[in-house]
Amino acid sequence: MTGDPVGSEPVRVEVGLGDRAYDILIGPGLTERAGAEIAARMPGVRAAIVTDENVAGAHLEAFAAGLAAADIASTSIVVAPGERTKSFERLQDVVDGILSARLERRDIVVALGGGVVGDLAGFASGIVRRGMRFVQVPTSLLAQVDSSVGGKTGINTAQGKNLVGLFHQPQLVLADTGVLDTLPEREFRAGYAEVAKYGLIDRPEFFQWLEANWREVFAGGQARTQAIAESCRAKAEVVARDEFETGDRALLNLGHTFGHALEAAVDYDGARLVHGEGVAIGMALAHRFSARLNQCSPDDATRVERHLSAVGLPTRMQDIPGSLPDAERLLSYIAQDKKVTRGALTFILTHGIGQSFVAKDVPASEVLSFLRENHPG
Repeated sequence: MTGDPVGSEPVRVEVGLGDRAYDILIGPGLTERAGAEIAARMPGVRAAIVTDENVAGAHLEAFAAGLAAADIASTSIVVAPGERTKSFERLQDVVDGILSARLERRDIVVALGGGVVGDLAGFASGIVRRGMRFVQVPTSLLAQVDSSVGGKTGINTAQGKNLVGLFHQPQLVLADTGVLDTLPEREFRAGYAEVAKYGLIDRPEFFQWLEANWREVFAGGQARTQAIAESCRAKAEVVARDEFETGDRALLNLGHTFGHALEAAVDYDGARLVHGEGVAIGMALAHRFSARLNQCSPDDATRVERHLSAVGLPTRMQDIPGSLPDAERLLSYIAQDKKVTRGALTFILTHGIGQSFVAKDVPASEVLSFLRENHPG
């Protein structure tokens, strides 16, 4: 794996979208420096900071002080933590908070938090005044390497995850690696699933590097910054080629079709399953399903499962506490997935480590049979 040297200056990764290109800055201390970085790019703005109760307790005061030091006036909108906050009701709360602060279209909405806050705040910023400027300050590993980059925003419904939303690119992403030290270990592990995903999509040498260095990534320092930067480069390259997911950006959903169905199956109960854990199980299932269809070697599926298990991630449906709906119900959640086209099932499958591909028109009967075989019941 290649990476920029890590020093006092943050690593910079550009998302190349022409006149809408933006920077991802990665390194320690960016939460306190955020005001200066924002003011340098967007002078004279005011801000609405959207965050959750957990992040607010740890980081909001220092973050708001950093904005104030850069002469950026701000208002804070604090929501409950957890996937269930991505709802119509909480979206209305955030929209009302932005409008009550009398922010204008050229002002900014800042998402200070994990993927839930980023998706919710990003959606709100995209619809208030028909589109406000938006800054991502992701505080979880999962958000830093995945959801904060690429402009996907949205909320969940009873029918499935992220079915209502829009593409709305941020102006800037500030990934402070230091704040990850305050993450619960379970959340860090869940975010690591998305890091591993980039190796499994099309960077086999990165996956091999992670197999050898994951302990150092968890410990922090240079290896962590390198892993985050490599993940962001991987996603930035795909987003620049396919911003609206009409082609190979769909590869970024490796593991997500199964994972999203499992999240819906537990009603987004974070005590039972968080997003990254769903992705980990989903990636293991995608490799096992590929092996079942003779698309990859069973040894590759075993290798993926072995690595995810080594870092403490779940890899099988029976790893989820409590009971799950039957295979037919799980298939119904898959059929609601955004990657379904005219009812045809689309999966991200693989020919081996780092050789994923988009498989269209996957027979529902094959999926159902596979789900029955892997169902804990």
